[in-house]
Amino acid sequence: MNRCVWLLARLPARPGPAPRHAGAASAVLRSLGGLRHPSRAAASSSERNGGRAPDTSLFVPLHVQPLAPGPEGDIGAELTQPLNKSEVLKILNKFYKRKEMQRLGGENGLDARLFHQAFISFRKYILDSSFLSADVHIILNDICCGAGHVDDLFPFFLRHAKQIFPMLDCMDDLRKISDLRLPPNWYPEARAIQRKIVFHAGPTNSGKTHHAIQRYLAAKSGIYCGPLKLLAHEIFQKSNDACVPCDLVTGEERVLVDPEGRQATHVSCTIEMCSVTTPYEVAVIDEIQMIRDPARGWAWTRALLGLSAEEVHVCGEVAAIDLVTELMYSTGEEVEVRNYKRLTPITVLDYALESLDNLRPGDCIVCFNKNDIYSVSRQIEARGLECAVIYGSLPPGTKLTQAKKFNDPDDPCKILVATDAIGMGLNLSIKRIIFNSLIKPSINEKGEKEMDAITTSQALQISGRAGRFSSVFKEGEVTTMHRDDLVLLKEILNRSVPPIETAGLHPTAEQIEMFAYHLPDATLSNLMDIFVSLSQVDGLYFVCNVDDFKFLADMIQHIPLNLRVRYVFCTAPINKKQPFVCTSLLKFARQFSRNEPLTFDWICRHTNWPLVPPKNIKDLVHLEAVHDVFDLYLWLSYRFMDMFPDANLVRDIQKELDNIIQIGVRSITRLIRASERTEVNDRMLNLKDLPAANQEQFSSVTKVPGQKRIRGSKALGYKPAEVQSNMKSYGQGSLAARLVREGLLTQEMLKQLEREWQVHHNNNGNFPTGKRDNQNGSKGTGKKK
Repeated sequence: MNRCVWLLARLPARPGPAPRHAGAASAVLRSLGGLRHPSRAAASSSERNGGRAPDTSLFVPLHVQPLAPGPEGDIGAELTQPLNKSEVLKILNKFYKRKEMQRLGGENGLDARLFHQAFISFRKYILDSSFLSADVHIILNDICCGAGHVDDLFPFFLRHAKQIFPMLDCMDDLRKISDLRLPPNWYPEARAIQRKIVFHAGPTNSGKTHHAIQRYLAAKSGIYCGPLKLLAHEIFQKSNDACVPCDLVTGEERVLVDPEGRQATHVSCTIEMCSVTTPYEVAVIDEIQMIRDPARGWAWTRALLGLSAEEVHVCGEVAAIDLVTELMYSTGEEVEVRNYKRLTPITVLDYALESLDNLRPGDCIVCFNKNDIYSVSRQIEARGLECAVIYGSLPPGTKLTQAKKFNDPDDPCKILVATDAIGMGLNLSIKRIIFNSLIKPSINEKGEKEMDAITTSQALQISGRAGRFSSVFKEGEVTTMHRDDLVLLKEILNRSVPPIETAGLHPTAEQIEMFAYHLPDATLSNLMDIFVSLSQVDGLYFVCNVDDFKFLADMIQHIPLNLRVRYVFCTAPINKKQPFVCTSLLKFARQFSRNEPLTFDWICRHTNWPLVPPKNIKDLVHLEAVHDVFDLYLWLSYRFMDMFPDANLVRDIQKELDNIIQIGVRSITRLIRASERTEVNDRMLNLKDLPAANQEQFSSVTKVPGQKRIRGSKALGYKPAEVQSNMKSYGQGSLAARLVREGLLTQEMLKQLEREWQVHHNNNGNFPTGKRDNQNGSKGTGKKK
């Protein structure tokens, strides 16, 4: 009885007589404070602050444990009576169907999705609890007895909803944290000075960056911000060669030229690494058009708004002038535009290459995937020509070595096969650019993969590598591999480049930490989703794609790390398509969480160092992945020096690995041939494991790496009619035609396969187990005539 007195004493007194149920319910309502009653509906949070409605699909409900009896017993049952759970279920379902309750839920931030999820959780909590808190028990009992109204449950329902969706209670604070409408205010050092902004605008090979660098070298102090490590290295080298002491700062490397370790007056860095607190006389921001990049655009926005320099020299496409000018209006800074024209002429040819037999010294074939790189280089060397190969995942040292080989007039290598990685960062002596294809995979702002024709900006950037001012070829030419692509190329190049309209932004670690303070049980990936959903930007900005960040966050979510460390790991610049690199990051994080330093011996064991030169393409791809793992170690070593203590030793073996990869790339066609032999042998031998009825299907569904469009056979110098006539007798037209077209089979090999196929049929569908026809070599021993 004392417990009953204790509970009643807690209920505030109410003036005037009232029904029992109304007294209990209203008292509880007043004691909860702030919960809305149907008669007191007010404007929702989003209406109050004028923000957009959040994407509630991102709100992950927390689990609330059902209550178990405490030491004080079931006070609600003592005051009233035990509840009939079947009656309670009817009351709860009636509550859910009430339109008034759904409307009231919407006014408290519960849209239809959240209302449903909250009700399911609330119902489970009520029915699964062996006892309920006294206030909930009393209300339910009153309703069961007809002394209360089902609507009286709403305050308790809302209280439960805020337990499983804690963001409902702090939505206003979350909106303020994710308000990205005034980025210039994030950089007080830059706003404290009046900066001079100079925009050097022009196409590739117009000298715009050269003029900006000359001002940088003449200044008392300066910073160069480039998009690639290769460009940062180039300016670092050029500056020191000009007797201007310059340091190098990239994500993976710090080089101080002063022997005593003092910072030089000049620094060359990748743009993500620029300091926005250090004062400089001159800053150079290269390739400003990348401010629109869906993944990295935030780095250019940060540099443009935040660099604390008396003069900021911006280099890039004309398409970025208007946006830069508008952004500078918001900071009160004027922009001086200097326009440049291309220094050497470039011509779009009226004819396509059509066959690799028509290649000339100084030609560069541009492909947009590795398979095409492998296929084209294989066919070039089959014609007795040497070619250099450059693509994005090669280490910087290997790219430079291949570029040097191609540029060397005394080297017999006169042909280059490359991806669009040549678009910036490498000085190449190219006479003619040949587009192998105009279709390139890309990632849009939503993180979705798209296959579309290259943009005018991309076409101009790549085409502009032909006939550069500093090369031996003073005039450039551009064409395509296929005749019907040439019309499209001319159309793309003749379009005007659309003006860049928005600049990228990205949530900072501090902003995410403030989010986590309000939502301590949310995962980092979920925090990022909610931040982006609630973020507000004005018309000049967009929030960069965070899919890579979320991928890493989900991957290491189960590892116990504090939020700041977890955030840093998730910003690591790795390619999520490389399984070995992703696995390495996971192991790094796990070792870090155990507070066990990642030593040189540990990383050697993990990568099986020392490594040997590759024997096939698969080995080469793995070596490139190991190089990226070493890069990841070095990147983390500058952020967690105690846990990654052996950066110098890792850098030494990374240089050795670069040399090993160079050996592989120099003999890339040998690696391709080795890979092709393995693949063809495996596929043909697998035929014996298939039922006869399925073997024809096998030929039509098996894909060959590097597969090209049908018209590509012309480019490789094959006649489709001849191929078809040779394949009729073999009976495997679809697969074999593709293999011949890609250079994976020769006519001689086809004849051998035809003989083996006939033997296969003569043996009732079983391949012979003894020696095979040795006229062209034994497949069992791997020998080939």
